[in-house]
Amino acid sequence: MGEKIIENLKEVEEKIDYNVRLYKEIYKESIQNPSIFWSKLAEELIGWFEPWREVFKHETVTKWFIGGKLNASYNAIDRHLNTDKKFKAAIIWESEKGEKKELTYQDLFYEVNRWANALRQLGVKKGDRVTIYMPLTPEGILAMLACARIGAIHSVVFAGFGSQALADRIADAQSKVVITTDGYCRRGKLIELKKTVDEALEKLHNNPVKHVIVFRRSGVEIQYKENRDIYFDEIGKYKYVEPEPIESTHPLFILYTSGTTGKPKGIVHSTGGYLVGTATMLLWSYGLSQDNDVLFNTSDIGWIVGHSYITYSPLVMGKTVIIYESAPDYPYPDKWAELIEKYRATTFGTSATFLRYLMRYNEEYFKNHDLSSLRILVTNGEPLNYAPWKFGLEIIGKGKIYISHQWWQTETGAPNLGYMPGYPIFLPMKSGPACGFPLPGSKIKVLDENGNMTKPRERGYLVMEPPFPPSMMIGMWNDEGNERLIKTYFSKFPNLYYTGDFAMIDEDGYVWVSGRADETLKIAGHRIGAGEVESAITSHPAVAEAAVVGVPDPIKGEIAHAFVVLKQGYTPNDELAKDIQDHVRKVMGSIVIIEIHFVNALPKTRSGKVMRRVIKAVITGATVGDLSTLEDEASMDEIKRAIEKLKNQLGP
Repeated sequence: MGEKIIENLKEVEEKIDYNVRLYKEIYKESIQNPSIFWSKLAEELIGWFEPWREVFKHETVTKWFIGGKLNASYNAIDRHLNTDKKFKAAIIWESEKGEKKELTYQDLFYEVNRWANALRQLGVKKGDRVTIYMPLTPEGILAMLACARIGAIHSVVFAGFGSQALADRIADAQSKVVITTDGYCRRGKLIELKKTVDEALEKLHNNPVKHVIVFRRSGVEIQYKENRDIYFDEIGKYKYVEPEPIESTHPLFILYTSGTTGKPKGIVHSTGGYLVGTATMLLWSYGLSQDNDVLFNTSDIGWIVGHSYITYSPLVMGKTVIIYESAPDYPYPDKWAELIEKYRATTFGTSATFLRYLMRYNEEYFKNHDLSSLRILVTNGEPLNYAPWKFGLEIIGKGKIYISHQWWQTETGAPNLGYMPGYPIFLPMKSGPACGFPLPGSKIKVLDENGNMTKPRERGYLVMEPPFPPSMMIGMWNDEGNERLIKTYFSKFPNLYYTGDFAMIDEDGYVWVSGRADETLKIAGHRIGAGEVESAITSHPAVAEAAVVGVPDPIKGEIAHAFVVLKQGYTPNDELAKDIQDHVRKVMGSIVIIEIHFVNALPKTRSGKVMRRVIKAVITGATVGDLSTLEDEASMDEIKRAIEKLKNQLGP
C-alpha cells in the first residue's frame, strides 16, 4: 500500500515538473519571438479577409497585425454556419422572473443582421459611435455584434450607471445613436432605463444623438420623442448585411473606466489584436479548450470581462455561454448553483468579491446541487483571499476543480497573470491572492519606488514591459498625442505600463497581487495593504466579508477601520469583535490594530467591487460623490449606522 502511494506521488511530481517546463517553454517563445508566436495563433484562431503586412509595431502602445482586415461579427457568427456549430447553443439566458431564451449560432446570424440593418437604416456607418445602455440580455450582445458587423464603434455603458455618468460617456464618444430598453427588473424592482437616457440627453448642451433605439422589454410606458426615438421592432427587419472588412487596428469599442476621480477614461481596443489575445486566453486561462465546454460568466456586458469573456471570445471560439440577468442571490441564494447544474457549465467565471458574498450563506445551498460538470473556477476583479479560495475549491468545486485566479484590467483586455488549465498545463495552485505566473506575451515585473527589481516576497509596483500583448488597449479616446495616456500609465516608470497595483513575486515565481497602490494604509510608519488586512479578517471562521479603510490619526498616521459581514449563524457582539482583532494581530503582527464595525452588507458596485472610497468618505465626513453604480442603497445606511454608533461610544 505504501509503495503504491509513493509511486502515485512520484507520477504526480513528474507531471507537475513536465507542465512547469512546458509553461516556461511557451512563455519564453512568446517573449523572445513575439512575431512568430502571435502570428501562428492569429492564423489558427481567427478568420481574416486580408493578411497583415507587419505583425506588430510599438510606439507607446503596441499595435498588432497591421494591414490585416477582418470582421469581429463574422468571426463570432458567420464562419460557424458551415460547421457543426450552426445549431449549437451560443447564448443561454435566464432572468430573475424565470424567463428563458436560448440562441443558436444560426439564431445569432438572423438576429444580428436584424440589428445591423436597423442601424444602417438610421445612417450609422463605419467609424460612427453607438452607445449601448442595456441590461444583461441577449439583445445587448446582439447590438454589440451588429455594431461590429458594420464597422461602428460601440460604447457599452453599464446599466447601473446614472444619468450624469451616461451623459458624460455619450458626450465624450459623440455617439450618433443610443440603444436602450424601456426597463427591466432587478431584485424585483423595476429599473426604467429609457427614463435615465432621457435625463442624460437633457444634460447635454451639444447633443450628438440623432436616434434612440428602444427595445421593448418590460412593457413600461416611456416618454416617446418623435423623430428621435424609435422602437426596435419597427425597424429591426431581417436583411442580410455584408460584414464590413475592418482594419486590424481599427477600434472595435470604447469602454470607459468607472471614473471615481476625474474624467472617465475612454479605453480603446483594436479589432484584430483584441480578438487574437482574448481568444487565446479563453482557451488557456479560462480553460475552454474542449468542444463541449460551457462557460457561465457572472459579469456584465458593461465591464471588460463581459466584453471579452461573455461576448467576443466565447462566440469567436464557438462556445456556449450562460448569462443571468439579476443579482447573485436573487430570488434565492443558490440560483447560480442551479444554473451550473441545469446547463452543465464546465467553467464558472466570477469575481473574488462575489465568492466572499456567497460565503455568508449556509453551505448546504451549494452542497445540494450536482456541480460535477465544473472543471475550472475562474476568479478576477479583486485579490482572492484564502477563505473564499477555500470556499470555491471545497464547497463549490467539491475539491475536484482547478481554480484559475487571474489578474488583468480594462486596459489589458485579457488575463496577464494566471494559470493555464486549458492548455492543459496544470501548474500547482497556490491559495489566496497568488495569481499564478505571467501569461504568454505579458512581460511582468515588480519594482520598488526607485524602479529597481524587488527581492522575492518584497512588495512593489506591478508593471509591464513592451511589446504589450495583442489584447492590450491601443489608446484612449479623445486623447490627441497620447498626452493623457502617457501621464496616466507611463509617467511613473517611463516606457513601462504602470498598473497602479501592489504585488510581490515569491521564490517559486508566483505573482501575488495585493490590491491598489492607492489603497495602502500607513500605520505607525508601516505601509500595509488594505487587501492584506481584509484577507486576515476573512480568515476568521465567523467572517464572510470585510472592507478596510484607513482614517487619519494624529499619533499613528492612520487607524484601520474594518466593516465586517458575518456568516449566517454568528451574532455581532463585543466579544466576537475582540476575537477578530486578536486573530488579525496573530496573523499580521501587533502593529495592526483595527476597529471592528459589524454590518449586514458592504456598499459595492454591481460588478462586485467594494466601494472603499465611499466608506472612507462617510467615516471622515468627506463628500461621498457619485453613487450611480451602487448595488444596494441599504448598504450605505448600514455604514452610516455603524459610524453613528462609533461616535456615540466615543462621546463628545
